[in-house]
Amino acid sequence: MPFLEMFQYDFMQRAFLAGMITAIICPLLGMFVVVRRQAMIGDGLGHIAFAGVTGGYLAGIYPAAGAFVLTIAGAAGIELVRRRRAQMADTALAVFFYAGIALAIIFSTITRMPSAGLLGFLFGSILTVSWQDVMVIAGCGLVVLAFVFTNVTRLMLVAFDEEVARVAGIRTDAVNMALSIVTAITVVTGMMVVGILMVSALMIVPVAAAEQLGKGFKATMTWAVGLAVLAVVGGLTAAFYLDIAPGGSIIMTVIIFYILIAAARRLRYTWRSVRRTQSYT
Repeated sequence: MPFLEMFQYDFMQRAFLAGMITAIICPLLGMFVVVRRQAMIGDGLGHIAFAGVTGGYLAGIYPAAGAFVLTIAGAAGIELVRRRRAQMADTALAVFFYAGIALAIIFSTITRMPSAGLLGFLFGSILTVSWQDVMVIAGCGLVVLAFVFTNVTRLMLVAFDEEVARVAGIRTDAVNMALSIVTAITVVTGMMVVGILMVSALMIVPVAAAEQLGKGFKATMTWAVGLAVLAVVGGLTAAFYLDIAPGGSIIMTVIIFYILIAAARRLRYTWRSVRRTQSYT
């Protein structure tokens, strides 16, 4: 079968493994990010991650390790500012966002980091992930899954209404900080697959598409993960056979899903309106 021809190559096997793990964890965290109305935090943390990558290269360590350290620190800093001055949350995110870009430019200039390496982190290089990268992504995936499924009720309460969660005895400050740190881990993991510039899309767009199906919270989460997995499969397949960028093809696939679901929903609404009108005439 033509579809299975891809799996003759080790790089496609690694790409699918890395992509599937990322497709599961990104929408899971994206659900809580969307509910908290922090859809842009993925972009902000992504730029901090870029500074971590270039900083890691400067320090002579595994670039993703630098990204993990700096992104987690940035996420914790943003949460501390948000906790003390909620009205300044957007401003704090912008400051961290631009600081990340500035540091990335400075570090890359000092190290003379190859442009190919920079582009790989910016736009994704899933076809070049090593088995070491896959193991890192798998480890991060297990951490994210364990966190979400052991705290899903607390996360839901805190995301929807912090005051109610606090009255219910939940340590909201601890939950928020943990969620920020795990979001940072998710962003860095996604960065290794679809790139810094598009990781936020893989967190948000599947959730936005699933919300249009009009289901409950957990059903929406399941649909979002399913759509992200299908987008990875479709995007990687298109990238292999059409020789196009895999990161872009994955994101465009999930955006196409969003458009199709929105169009189907609109047609369904129009059809029901027409039927209702005819029944009254």
